Amino acid sequence: MATQKLFAGAKLREIRKRLGLTQKDFALNLGVSLPYLNQMENNNRPVATTVVLALASEFAIDVTELTSDDGERLVSDIREALADPVLADDEVPLADIQLSATNATALARAFLNLHRAYRQTHERLASLDEALGRQDALTQASPWDEVRDFFHYCDNYIDAVDRAAERFAETAPEHGGIQAAAISALESIGVRVTLESINALRRYDDQRKVLSLSDLATPETRNFQLLLQVALLQRNSLLEATLDLARFQSDSARQIAKIGLANYFAGAATMPYERFLNAARTHRHDLEILATQFGASIEQVAHRLSTLQRPHNKGVPFFFVRVDQAGTITKRHSATRLQFARFGGACPLWNVHRAFETPGRFMRQLAQTPDGVQYFSLARDVSKSGGHYGAPVRRYAIALGCEIKHADKIVYADNMDISSDASFEPIGISCRICERPDCHQRSVPPLERKLTIHENERGVIPYEVG
Repeated sequence: MATQKLFAGAKLREIRKRLGLTQKDFALNLGVSLPYLNQMENNNRPVATTVVLALASEFAIDVTELTSDDGERLVSDIREALADPVLADDEVPLADIQLSATNATALARAFLNLHRAYRQTHERLASLDEALGRQDALTQASPWDEVRDFFHYCDNYIDAVDRAAERFAETAPEHGGIQAAAISALESIGVRVTLESINALRRYDDQRKVLSLSDLATPETRNFQLLLQVALLQRNSLLEATLDLARFQSDSARQIAKIGLANYFAGAATMPYERFLNAARTHRHDLEILATQFGASIEQVAHRLSTLQRPHNKGVPFFFVRVDQAGTITKRHSATRLQFARFGGACPLWNVHRAFETPGRFMRQLAQTPDGVQYFSLARDVSKSGGHYGAPVRRYAIALGCEIKHADKIVYADNMDISSDASFEPIGISCRICERPDCHQRSVPPLERKLTIHENERGVIPYEVG
């Protein structure tokens, strides 16, 4: 069988710039000629095996970087942006999109930023939210979207923060565990921790040096909030250094990202990388066992599993998503080829939507996307109580999944017939970029497909996809 050639010019160029080397010096260290390196960086030639080995031996580079799915993510994001009705008349061949994502990543991301700015402007004007005349609001990307993309293109794994959290977890005493370590860390800088009846999960008074936690919150939530405050106060310099590297466009995006990094620290300290990864492998990713063992919620465990992408010791590449009852995606991450819609909801055929119908139960699904890739998906509803009678209950559904080749590592996939293609349900990403012609749940026509309308005949949908 012929070996598939590796074209990773953009990644190779990115690694060189990260190392601060000229093409001449980089070529010398890799043992290739300058013209040959130039051809590899421009995808005129595949990356040679000798170059892959040299990257590992000379620079200790994790060579899996060369095969990361940034290109596929960009292709998915660009296709969705091009599905916008304002661009619907400008049909761009898939081959051109793939070429841009591979050879001109900076240009591809600039296009996505421009489209995001357009959507934000359009939505502000449509909702009359007084954005007229505000140049900053009209030209900048949404801070929330900017932060989401930062984590998205980091594979949701932030190495420095993850390792710092792991080191912190090692200081936890045998009695009291991570909660005692967090309280001790805060007390060491003069912060007093109290349990109070407050209308928030956590409230920190910087003047009084008092951290108040809600006495109605669950133990795992209180521990998480304790660790989040540790990150903000004790690991502030680390968070700020990470934010400096990200180069966010606005102060709002930077502030949102800082909370995101503090949340990341809290999750990684609750479930330290090596120990959690080993437990996940031992228990074949049983969420309930892991939640009990690490004092975390089901959602926290599922989210943490999707971050286990440390170089040289990666876990199963999972996708993780959370949706609300309206079908809107409120959290999303994918270390797999499956990428979620950036705008709107997820495919209605996906089992994450049916999880609301079966509270407290795990729902299993074998699914296949239009590109032919097969997945195992696990979904469950998540209810977050207000803590007292009459308080509103927030309801979400979460889904965790992986490509079917990893199914043997997942306890929930046992006894499912993964050998038969008939067992896999067809799902998509979003209707505008899903080309299935016979989907009974289609809401809008697909991009780049001709439609036929029959006046005297009506099927499940009012048109025929060519």
